[in-house]
Amino acid sequence: MENDSKDCPVETIESLTKEAEALKKKLEDERQKLNDVTLATVADRLDIINYMNIKPRRTLKGHQAKVLCSDWSPDKRHIVSSSQDGKMIIWDAFTTNKEHAVTMPTTWVMACAYAPSGNLVACGGLDNKVTVYPLSLEEDVSLRKKTVGTHTSYMSCCIFPNSDQQILTGSGDSTCALWDVESGQLLQSFHGHCADVMSIDLAPSETGNTFVSGSCDKMVLIWDMRTGQCVQSFEGHESDVNSVKFHPSGDAVATGSDDASCRLFDLRADKEIAVYSKESIIFGANSVDFSGVCCSLATTTTP
Repeated sequence: MENDSKDCPVETIESLTKEAEALKKKLEDERQKLNDVTLATVADRLDIINYMNIKPRRTLKGHQAKVLCSDWSPDKRHIVSSSQDGKMIIWDAFTTNKEHAVTMPTTWVMACAYAPSGNLVACGGLDNKVTVYPLSLEEDVSLRKKTVGTHTSYMSCCIFPNSDQQILTGSGDSTCALWDVESGQLLQSFHGHCADVMSIDLAPSETGNTFVSGSCDKMVLIWDMRTGQCVQSFEGHESDVNSVKFHPSGDAVATGSDDASCRLFDLRADKEIAVYSKESIIFGANSVDFSGVCCSLATTTTP
């Protein structure tokens, strides 16, 4: 009797494991039934996009080293940029004038972002901090700066989630964090990556409760901002994921990586649906974004 009682738990675990594997296979089979057509097949029905002759409209000169990040203001007239020269600059994109130039206490200002109101900008980098600056033409913006939060490693990216009251950051400490701008309180931390977080983006919805992150662990994770939990994960890249961007529908995510490829992941199908690569392109993709008509994807690389 004693031996039987010892064997029961083992048999139960084996039985449950087999049952779980069977359910997993059944779920995958059902999912494959829904994937009755590939993206490439659908794309064959569309007209080919003609060669786009892109010309520069304005050249903004002022930084003394590599520009690491930039962001448009909500009014689509102003741009904030941050650079390896340790400066953050607010530009008038129409006139190319510099409205503000802020010297940071560290070089490599890796991230910057406009608040939804257009009245605040945030930036950070090797100082591990996210600092917010109220914008005013009447005074030096650096006099009213406010440190909102601090990571244990460099801050690589930041974004305001649909309001001026909160800011979301990604860091070299492998975490993302949600901060209260007014109090500086850490509202939520997001643990799941095992290497530097390089990029984040918000899902395009009014609630703004979901965001995506890309990391040097080659993973792309989808997060619930309310619970701090990872709700979906994607793999496939062979090197650092430098950039992530939600499709305007919110149903897909584009990624750019040091493996010299860009990929498209579908949240509904829970899988990778396209890989964009070319033998002649050997450098990593640093940035990705969708066009306004949602049918093309733009990328940048750095040799």
